[in-house]
Amino acid sequence: MKENRDNNRGKKKWSTQKPRRKGTANNKPEKKIQGNTEDSLADNFLFGHHAVVEALKEGRGNKLFLLEDAHGEKIDELKAIAQEQAVPVKWVPKQKLDTMSDHGVHQGMVLAITPYQYLSLPELLEKREEENPFYLILDGIEDPHNFGSILRTADAGGVAGIIIPKHRAVGITPIVVKTSTGAVEHVPVARVTNLSQAIKQLKEAGFWIFGTAMEGTDYRQWNAQGKIALIIGNEGRGMSAGLAKEVDEMLTIPMHGHVQSLNAGVATGLLIYEALRKRSGQP
Repeated sequence: MKENRDNNRGKKKWSTQKPRRKGTANNKPEKKIQGNTEDSLADNFLFGHHAVVEALKEGRGNKLFLLEDAHGEKIDELKAIAQEQAVPVKWVPKQKLDTMSDHGVHQGMVLAITPYQYLSLPELLEKREEENPFYLILDGIEDPHNFGSILRTADAGGVAGIIIPKHRAVGITPIVVKTSTGAVEHVPVARVTNLSQAIKQLKEAGFWIFGTAMEGTDYRQWNAQGKIALIIGNEGRGMSAGLAKEVDEMLTIPMHGHVQSLNAGVATGLLIYEALRKRSGQP
């Protein structure tokens, strides 16, 4: 996309390409989430050192459960933060922590928290701290590990916010929080009922919308300047045809090996860091 972005959007003609089942950057079938995708943090527990520390610092802790007789620097750190935040601490046996974490790798600590507070799209736009933000739009990501990985990379790569659909997609679950290693507390997440309407609102606010497909502009030639939003499609189905019609330009990640797709988190990481490189002025 080499034309001047300062031109009126209505004067610019773009050809959109429908996503294909094979060859998109992020359409490899992966393990899907279990349970109800509509409810986030159904049990209101999260676990793991980084996730617990960040949630405590953000004031989302209600009660901290620690493994009885546990000690060490990490335990001392958690006790100190809990005291600062007036969060009660309870020492419990390992079986209790195993149950609360659904037998996850809790590292001897589980935090009961307040439910995650999603933003609306207007709130996300209002919250932005930079003139030309970069948003991700996740079109039905279902694997919580992928979502957590994307959050972690988004925080490292300067993404200003993530937009997810309310239905048929993973929300902020304990696994997402743990996989993000605390990044979920720093990357705003907006949840919307209709992604197509959200994209229309972004366009009205001056954003350029990008997607991924088998054919399109080589992502290394991406003009990532200005207000931009990048759509990442579902792990198995790719980007929906309805959203493809709203895209200003399709991007593709060249594949030279035998596989025809990349993991959603890996593909997103490549694109985020390419955008970061371009937006920081590097050639």
